[in-house]
Amino acid sequence: MTPTDSLTPANGFDTRRRAPALALHERQSMIVDAVVPLLAEHGTDLTSKQISEAAGVAEGTIFRAFGDKETLLRAAAERYFHEDTMIMGLRDIDVDGDLESKLAQVVRLMCVRFTGAIRVVSALDGERPNGHSDGEELAVVVDLIFESDAERLAWKPDRIMHIVRLLSFASSVPEIAGSETSFTPEELARILVHGVTVEEAPTSRSKGLDG
Repeated sequence: MTPTDSLTPANGFDTRRRAPALALHERQSMIVDAVVPLLAEHGTDLTSKQISEAAGVAEGTIFRAFGDKETLLRAAAERYFHEDTMIMGLRDIDVDGDLESKLAQVVRLMCVRFTGAIRVVSALDGERPNGHSDGEELAVVVDLIFESDAERLAWKPDRIMHIVRLLSFASSVPEIAGSETSFTPEELARILVHGVTVEEAPTSRSKGLDG
């Protein structure tokens, strides 16, 4: 038996070897992925300790990767506003559901994102980063969500999404929505369905009044 044989366990793996270190851009990306949901949840109250625990690395590693906390927060904010982040959420929508159900899911996603965006922007002292967007992939995903309802819709999916954004944003801002009069995603979806369908309203009552 050689001296090195005694250091090799029965399973054949040398436990003295460490996992290869991540490249800087890989480590940065891993940390940013962990910080994005925290930033959306805590905003300016996010601490270095919370970042360290979520990313599974020491605080020193974070500062070596980004230099300072502000640089990390800006990178996380840019990731949050990136179109891909929205697309990932939309891809989770159940496209086989009925129109009202799908709209409720989209409204809920948008409300969560707007609420998070407000906290993210506040963490950057009011500065909103520019999220990358070419619009093409987003349009494809949105079209897929509403494809089965095409014959019922009075507007194209991109216009419906614009309406959803307006309502969702208003519902996400306390000063606009109010605490007692705010609508749930399901209620907003119900309102949207009645506003985006091409079904004609009943006319029997008006005819009766005229005749």
